[in-house]
Amino acid sequence: MGVGERPSTALVLPTLNAGPDFIYWLAALHEQTVRPDRLLLVDSSSTDGTPAMAREFGFEVQSLKREEFSNGGTRQRYVDQLEDSDLIIFLTPDALLSTPEALECLLKWFDDSKIGAAYGRQLPRKVAGRIETHAWLFNYPDKSRVKSVDDIPELGLKTSFISNSFAAYRRSALQEVGGFPSHTIQNEDTYAASQMILKGWKVVYEAKATVYHSHSFSWLQDFRRYFDVGVYHARDPWIREIFGQGGGTDDRFVRSELEYLKKVRPLAIPSAIIRTALKLFGYNLGNHNRFLPQGLKKLMSTNRAYWRQTRSNEEEKV
Repeated sequence: MGVGERPSTALVLPTLNAGPDFIYWLAALHEQTVRPDRLLLVDSSSTDGTPAMAREFGFEVQSLKREEFSNGGTRQRYVDQLEDSDLIIFLTPDALLSTPEALECLLKWFDDSKIGAAYGRQLPRKVAGRIETHAWLFNYPDKSRVKSVDDIPELGLKTSFISNSFAAYRRSALQEVGGFPSHTIQNEDTYAASQMILKGWKVVYEAKATVYHSHSFSWLQDFRRYFDVGVYHARDPWIREIFGQGGGTDDRFVRSELEYLKKVRPLAIPSAIIRTALKLFGYNLGNHNRFLPQGLKKLMSTNRAYWRQTRSNEEEKV
């Protein structure tokens, strides 16, 4: 990019049967005050017409088999291809842009050459329950922040927290740190952001760039999610060693959740306590996954394809 030139942008959208609400997602993108230069749909063999709808809107569509998709590996594959794009935006089809200025608010930060990545605020769905609402309000507050290596003592793991449901990256910064990893069970976005932070780049949380995106997890889903978090930290221990603790089971989150529920829905407190216990149990099991049989790990994980791939890689080394 030459001096004074506007950075070129690409939007990458991974999909698998985006569903009937995809038309609203496309309409929200159409209303944006800033339009990406390239729109790329990475589709995992949808059967509901998702690729056709995207093409009508102007997306390039690249298809792959479902078993070929991985959170980090697939995203990096297309980062490598988008050589002409200075900035790459990642969205998911369940993250609905909530204002016409959402992309503009996110991308403005890249006028600062020290910004390596930026992510937006995820608002709870309008039908979200109280526990779901608190989790998203806690993780995505209404105040923006620029985060750097200097913030690690205060923020811990939150220093490099980011979400590819709505995030943008300076491609050169991402490539400098090796891109998204293909070996992690999840959190490929936070892994890359952690590397950026340690290399001197800054990561921005922009609270005015908003999408509607949240999930109602069952007790079992929470257990499985935190089992995977434990696996992630066990297999890349440097992240926790450098950035410290944090997440859905830390003291600050738990206290905030209980205080919030006490005000708005006291009857949900027992469920919240059980969820916290299941998260801790799942996390600790994941953190000691090396002692567990492969079949059990696959059963407890949300990412069963990861364990199939892990076994294949281990067999190749034998």
